[in-house]
Amino acid sequence: MDGFDTDTNVIVVAATNRPDILDPALLRPGRFDRRIILNRPDIRERKEILTLHARGKPLTDDVDLQTLARATPGFVGADIENLMNEAAILAARRNKQATGMEEFEQSIERVIAGPERKSRVMSKKEKLITAFHEAGHAIVAHVLPMCDPVHKVSIVSRGIAAGYTMALPAEDRNLVSKAKYLDDLAFALGGRTAEELVFGDVTTGAENDLSRVTKLARDMVTRYGMSEELGPMTFGRKEELVFLGKEIGEQRDYSEAVAEQIDVEVRKIVDGAHEKARQALTKHREELDRVAKTLIDIETLGAEEFVALFEGTSDRVPEPSQSTPRSGAEQPVDRKAPERAKPALDMPPAPAPA
Repeated sequence: MDGFDTDTNVIVVAATNRPDILDPALLRPGRFDRRIILNRPDIRERKEILTLHARGKPLTDDVDLQTLARATPGFVGADIENLMNEAAILAARRNKQATGMEEFEQSIERVIAGPERKSRVMSKKEKLITAFHEAGHAIVAHVLPMCDPVHKVSIVSRGIAAGYTMALPAEDRNLVSKAKYLDDLAFALGGRTAEELVFGDVTTGAENDLSRVTKLARDMVTRYGMSEELGPMTFGRKEELVFLGKEIGEQRDYSEAVAEQIDVEVRKIVDGAHEKARQALTKHREELDRVAKTLIDIETLGAEEFVALFEGTSDRVPEPSQSTPRSGAEQPVDRKAPERAKPALDMPPAPAPA
């Protein structure tokens, strides 16, 4: 491209998802000199996209597009279109004439985590481990102040996951603090920590959690300057394969001594998050047992059900049993059934789904 025609009646428009690898010659004045950045839609824009895709589709009176916009942070236009289609398919399978809020809520989970796999056979032991794993995630997310509110906890398989815990933000977020990242790391380690605490052993169920934790901790040190020892610096420069837009390697612009220090800082961050999750679950062990046992019985808990169960005000508080496994290093505690407190009028409301 050595220049465009001088005909002013022609406008050339192009799009790319890798603006960082464009040739500077393309961006000179007179060529592609007007650049428009399209970020992910915010809550107001998501509502407009939902309204657009809802045209011509029969919806029930309980459908609130504003609530759906709040519950879909990070969704782009294609995700929202997929959400509307999945909800319509669910309604059709149930022989409904209109799509309701229940179908929309389930379609959000399908878009995020994949379709349910209720046909998957799970042994009693695996179901028990999965219940405590997901309960561990949920308890840590609920008690740590910087974690997003728990939206749903389930031990029903979706996609490749044996269970899942959805924690959705209450509002759109463009900036993330170090304190938020540290609590998120503890949340991600909550499942594995619950396995350690309850069974005295760990399983492969935390593989994805550990991968995300390791990457985020390293990014905190090398990209975001969130290490107290290394300070506000970035480390490493990535090399790109320009024509394919693929990352082919990372050029190390630091010494071996600094590389060793980076490893130490990453380990320190992960160990700190692990200890934070352990303290939260040890303090709330009774709630952990209660949530896990309920998940074994009913498999899925919504936001309000989970909070009521955590606070001991739910009608589904399970009876105490002696079958709950405990690690050998843990001291036994009194397993009396918790008193079911009557909900007070001034009781704080449960966190609303994002």
